[in-house]
Amino acid sequence: MKRNLALIVDDEKNIRMTLGQAFEALELETETAMNGEEALQKIRDAEFSIVLLDLKMPGMDGMEVLRRLRLTRPEIKVIIITAYGSVDSAVEAMKLGAVDFLQKPFSPQEVRELVRSVLDRDKLDEAKAQDYASLMELGKRYISEGRCAAAVPLFERAVALDTARPGAYNLLGAAAEILGDSLQAQKYYRAALAVEPAYQPALKNLERSVRLKREGEIVLDDSASGK
Repeated sequence: MKRNLALIVDDEKNIRMTLGQAFEALELETETAMNGEEALQKIRDAEFSIVLLDLKMPGMDGMEVLRRLRLTRPEIKVIIITAYGSVDSAVEAMKLGAVDFLQKPFSPQEVRELVRSVLDRDKLDEAKAQDYASLMELGKRYISEGRCAAAVPLFERAVALDTARPGAYNLLGAAAEILGDSLQAQKYYRAALAVEPAYQPALKNLERSVRLKREGEIVLDDSASGK
């Protein structure tokens, strides 16, 4: 029987321990790595279902690990661990299929909920995705699979179901950025802010995209916004 394995990659021992404890309530076995080189070796030696990956590590950073991982094991789901208020190189990370972010500091409950939602996306298909939440999750799965264009109509359907929620507009903006249309992305971010003027993910994304920075913070939901 195939084991469900999770790999935690972080140079901070306390983070590895906290995440390991959070995983105890899930049906996942856990291994840890303290740097990128150790992580890649473990990925070569075992079949992991999901990797929680810190971007900021000495030596080989998380972005390089993600690039190599996508070349050799593209099926592995990746959650990026980020510092408070910052998702460095996130547009590039999303292009490589990392669509979920866990912001420090986090609670065990946040970890478990995010991991469950990421793993449960495999059960979704377009026939089953009829409500707002399911459409959003399936759209994120498509982005993680490199099918960003296919995610767009799902987020559009989510908007049609509930025009009063800013999240789908914000994800449409993120998708537009990945697809190279920054002007359309800004329109979607402004649409999110028209619905909820204080919505931090769209505020941050609009500010960054207007500055036309090549790299910066792209925020998908409240969990990575510091809200």
